[in-house]
Amino acid sequence: MKVSHLGRSAAVLAIGTLALTACGSDNATGGGSGTGTSASGAGVSGTLTGIGASSQQAAMTAWQNGFQEANPEAQVQYSPDGSGAGREAFTAGGADFAGTDAYLDEEEYEASKEVCGPDGGFHIPAYISPIAVAFNLPGVDTVNMDGPTIAKVFTGEITTWNDPAIAEQNPGTELPDTPITVVHRNDESGTTENFQEYLAAAAPEVWTEEVSGNWPSQWAAENNKGTAGVVQSTSATEGAITYADASAVGELGTVAVGVGEEYVEYSAEAAAKAVESSTPVEGRAEHDMAMDLERDTTESGAYPIVLVSYHLYCSQYDSQETADLAKAFGEYVISEDGQQTAADAAGSAPMSENLRTQAQEALESITAAG
Repeated sequence: MKVSHLGRSAAVLAIGTLALTACGSDNATGGGSGTGTSASGAGVSGTLTGIGASSQQAAMTAWQNGFQEANPEAQVQYSPDGSGAGREAFTAGGADFAGTDAYLDEEEYEASKEVCGPDGGFHIPAYISPIAVAFNLPGVDTVNMDGPTIAKVFTGEITTWNDPAIAEQNPGTELPDTPITVVHRNDESGTTENFQEYLAAAAPEVWTEEVSGNWPSQWAAENNKGTAGVVQSTSATEGAITYADASAVGELGTVAVGVGEEYVEYSAEAAAKAVESSTPVEGRAEHDMAMDLERDTTESGAYPIVLVSYHLYCSQYDSQETADLAKAFGEYVISEDGQQTAADAAGSAPMSENLRTQAQEALESITAAG
């Protein structure tokens, strides 16, 4: 299974902390300009363009502002059109970097070699966040559900909030007979893919469709585009339920997910515990940091519905100017200042020093053709 994940090895992921990222626009790879690099990006100029995950929009806005404040002659453009759109634009040479909640599959990775040189594109995990299962049920803030129950809700098998399958996991909670309205993404989304990976691992007898960034047509329901879209639809509909980056759910109620013998509410720390058991994806470039998660973990305190969102960079750019600008922006994102800026804006936690060291080495490996 494919998922967006952290670090190079589980040992490296001594993450009591986490992180965040995104992208955006429509320039071709190699189209920016800049000179010089440093951890702060001091001295660079020009425009770096990216397209990608909407889940990270709050963090990206903070990164854009922070980077451009330190580098007034540089600009980072970002279009939050979704992870699928970001990967497609990146592998076609239509963006200098991409933000994606799911790593490149084998076909996409091979395509990236056409625009990024023989080593192709590589992933830097910049944003780690729980995916909340969020609902609109006045007077109810938290509901316990195990994996099979969540899957039955999203496949339409469970249709009311007081269904016995939900009620028996929530003794003492008054659940109404309100109909459940499922709200899902209608665009290709890494958040959708991550959520489906959890459902397939935690409830394989219920979630029988192949994991994809698109919602299965057989379980189509109410839908909207992007993180903001599904949250908006859920907020406007009593009884609605959706899945979204936890930083965006606002006042909606959330599901505490069954893990082993307990129910775990989402938090940065609980997401980090789940990420610690991840493994590196095989067959990628030396500095690639794409990871697979153990979605069916039973580790106490781990929250398994986790989003690890990447920045996708080229290992080689067409010009030195673009290489310098990409490197400088990437270094700002993973810096202590960049990570704290994102944490303040979106509620993520800063990445560990071990992870930062790996990311720094990967960014330093970026070169220019010729």
